[in-house]
Amino acid sequence: MTETSAKPPIHVKMRVGEIEFEIQCQEDQLQTAVDRILSTITQKLKEVSAVTITEKTAPPRAETCKGVIQKLWEEGWFATAKGLSEVHSEMARRGFHYDRTAVAHALIDLVKDGILTREGKPRRYQYAQKRPPP
Repeated sequence: MTETSAKPPIHVKMRVGEIEFEIQCQEDQLQTAVDRILSTITQKLKEVSAVTITEKTAPPRAETCKGVIQKLWEEGWFATAKGLSEVHSEMARRGFHYDRTAVAHALIDLVKDGILTREGKPRRYQYAQKRPPP
């Protein structure tokens, strides 16, 4: 039995505007699945907004958890170190309600990408910008 088949599948529910969807997959497949769905939704929203140009409503935002955190970094929000709960709360305050584990995974990805750095002990990590935004 392989390591991935031993792990239970991840179940995610997301809502983008009026569109709600659910994903069930292995952890290593989640980012690809979410990216595909969000790009499809974004494309459909562009097509719909092109047809209904007369409406002045803004289309729903379809952004990945990692993308939202990167935007925080670009704004200089990580100039001082922040904990997971602070990041999660700030995202929720801005209208992005992701699961804490998704936020934690996205933070780890940004550490691996060299954008953020983390210090401290497990369960108490503090994340700060490794390099200033461009």
